[in-house]
Amino acid sequence: MAEVVEIARSSGAAMHVSHLHGPADVLLPLVESALAHDVDLSFDTYPYLRGSTILAMIVLPPQVPAAEVDRALDVLESSSLADWWPTLDGLWPRLTVSHAPGEEWAEGLTIVEAAVRKGVPPSEFCRRLLVDTRLEAGCVVGRPDEGPEGEESVRRVLRHPAHTGGSDGIYVGGHPHPRGWGAFARFLGTHVRELGDWTWQEAVVHLASHPARRFGLGDRGLLRQGLAADVVVIDPATVADLATYAAPRTRDRDLRGAGVGGARAVGRRADRPYPGASPAPHLLSARPVGSVR
Repeated sequence: MAEVVEIARSSGAAMHVSHLHGPADVLLPLVESALAHDVDLSFDTYPYLRGSTILAMIVLPPQVPAAEVDRALDVLESSSLADWWPTLDGLWPRLTVSHAPGEEWAEGLTIVEAAVRKGVPPSEFCRRLLVDTRLEAGCVVGRPDEGPEGEESVRRVLRHPAHTGGSDGIYVGGHPHPRGWGAFARFLGTHVRELGDWTWQEAVVHLASHPARRFGLGDRGLLRQGLAADVVVIDPATVADLATYAAPRTRDRDLRGAGVGGARAVGRRADRPYPGASPAPHLLSARPVGSVR
C-alpha cells in the first residue's frame, strides 16, 4: 500500500486496489492512512474468507522467477529449495487443489490429502504438481483466522465507504472457488438481508453506482432516464448464494435475470437458465484510474 500511495501522489492518478484481501486489522489502517495522505483510493473485495490463486504464487519464494516458466522449472527440478519446503508445513492443510491439468483426480483435495494418495510428502507432491502442470496449477487458500473472527474481518472490510464489490472469479479447473458463482448473491442475501452490513440502498452503491463512478462509466450505475439500462432483477426475500467450497459451481437462488443496455441477457424460466443475448459493448473509462493487484 505504501507503493500505491507513492504512485498516486507522484502521478495524481486515482487508485483502485483490486481484491484487497486479508485481516481487517491490517488492511483498514493502510486504507485510512492512504486516504489521510489525500490519495483518491478505492478497493474491491469478495465476500469470502478463503482466497484463490495460482499455486506457484502461494508456495514459491521470491527468488524463483515464476514469470519465466522454464527458469522456474529448472529451479524446481534442482535441490536449491530443499531448505524452503519445510517452512511451509503449516500451510499445506490450508491449500485445496482447484485446477490441476493432467492431474484432475487431485482437484478438490487438500495438498495433504493428495499427497497421502500419492504416497509422498506434501512438499514433494506440490513440487511435482507445479512441474507437471508447468505452474498452471491453482488452489483455494484458507486463512489462518478462519472462523468467526475471520468472518467478522470480512464484514468490517466490506462496510468501508471506499469499498466496491467484486468476485475475482476464476472459472478454470474442476474445483474452483465458489466466488465465481455466488459472490453477488452472497453480498445481497447474507450481507444485506441476513447480517445487515448494508441496507439495500447501500448495496446499490457498493455494487453498482460507486464502481460505475469510479471507473468513469457515466451512463451506468443508476436507474435513470437516458442512462444505459443495465439491470439485475432479484427477489430480495430469498436471493442467496448456494455455491460452497464443496460444490463451487452451484448457481445462486432467485437472482432472476439481467438486462444489458435494455436487452435481456440472462434470465430464468421455471428455474431453467435463459441465455438470452450478449449485447454488452466494450466499456471504456472516461477518467484515468490506476489499478493494482
